[in-house]
This record gives sequence, C-alpha cells and structure tokens, in this order.
Amino acid sequence: MPEGPEIRRAADQVEKALLKGTVLDVYFAFDQLKGYESILKGASVKRVDTKGKAMLIRFDNGYTIYSHNQLYGKWYVRNAYNYPKNNRQLRLALHNEKKSALLYSASDIEVLRDEEVPLHPFVAKVGPDLLSEEVTAEQLKERFQSKAFSGKKWTSLLLDQSFIGGIGNYLRSEILFLAGIHPDYRPKDCSEEQLERAAEATITMVTQSYKHNGITNDLELAMKLKEEGKTRREYRHWVFNREAQPCRIDGTEIQKMKAGSRRLYFCPTCQTKLK
Repeated sequence: MPEGPEIRRAADQVEKALLKGTVLDVYFAFDQLKGYESILKGASVKRVDTKGKAMLIRFDNGYTIYSHNQLYGKWYVRNAYNYPKNNRQLRLALHNEKKSALLYSASDIEVLRDEEVPLHPFVAKVGPDLLSEEVTAEQLKERFQSKAFSGKKWTSLLLDQSFIGGIGNYLRSEILFLAGIHPDYRPKDCSEEQLERAAEATITMVTQSYKHNGITNDLELAMKLKEEGKTRREYRHWVFNREAQPCRIDGTEIQKMKAGSRRLYFCPTCQTKLK
C-alpha cells in the first residue's frame, strides 16, 4: 500500500497537471458517481490536499473528490488522453486541454460537498498529516504521552491512522530504528530522550521519504552506494527489507519479526530492550 509520502507526491503531480485551466472532461467508472461527471466538467481545480493516505481534489464549484488508493490504486499523470498500456481498470479520469490525471484500480472514491469533507469517516478520524499540516516535534511528543496512545505498542501505534496519518510499514521500521526504540516498547516505557528522538525521527523520516522518493537511509550513504552500483533496494532504507544484513551503524545482523501480522525490521543492539 502506498504510504503518505507516495500519496503526497502523487497529489503534487495531479495538482501540477490540473491547476491551470478548466477540467474539460470527467470519467467515473462507478455508476453511483456518473451524475457528478456533468457537475465537475467545466470546473477548475483549486488545489489537491492529502490527509494521511487519502487524496482530496478541491474544485472551485464547492465539490471535492475523495480517493484512497488502498492496496492497488495508482495515479498516472499523462498528456491529454494518452492512456498507459496496462491491465489495470480505470476508475477515475480528469482531463484538461493538456493533461490527464488517471486513477487506476482504486475502489474507494467519493464526491463530497466541501462542507462534508471534515465529516467523512476516514478524514474525521485520521491523525495529523505531517506533509500537509504544521506539526512540531513537541506536539508529537505530547501526542505520544496522551492517555489515548501512551499505553499502546509502537508497532501497532505507528500503523494506526488515527495516531498519525500516512505512516505505513516501511516508515514504521525506519522511525523506530532512527529513534533507537525496541519494537516491544510502548511510549510509556520510553524515557524523555527516547520520546524526543521518536518525535524528531517521525518528522525526519516522513519528510525525507517525501522529498527523496522513498529513500529513508542516510542520504550521503545512499548516494555513495548508488554510485557504487548498488540497486535501489540495497541503498534505500536503514533496516527495512534488510533481514540478515549488517546494520549500517554497528554491523549487527538486522532481524525480522512479525508485528500486527506485518513484517518489521530492527537492529537488536541499536534498539536494545532494557531489562
């Protein structure tokens, strides 16, 4: 499933393609949305927001398209009516004079009035979006220590979209590694220093992944490894997808575990579990 940084980058592309000029043609695959084609045709896109893993395309006539890619959804931005050759099903298409924004394979698409957006079940419950909202490390630390979240394991907490929007499986492993926190810990088990590191690591990993196309490893090291001919998989992350490989900090073998039925990677020495 695409995580917050991937959705924000897709939103940037959709916004860049559609922001200038009116939408000349609209296509929805689902019958219940067909009536909105004529409503949105001729309108202009004001901006494209994200809320966690959801995208919100805002129009100047008071309507918003809500979409969530779920596991298989994928956005394409192409020259007008230049459809990609693939086996995916087209779910939504927005065309202007020069560009087309095309959403394939996603099934979670709705059209809302602007005033309905905050009440949408997903939007209403999702936590802060670090790429679309101003959120400080101190505010995150306070959130970690709140009654609602402090007693839950980090491994489940970081995938809880009501905690922080947009964090998924690879970011979970990378945040815990950078913060030096063992996967079995809860915020209430952590010291003040660990909580501060966790807040900084969360902002750093989400922001860096967005700005550098999913790379969460040290950027200088990633570039060095790339120049040496290493594959993207080999230089992209600190620990994620690196089971049995040496930790980039101290050489300890990276371990893999299941947490919430999903894989998680960690360094047992950099993320020591204190007795």
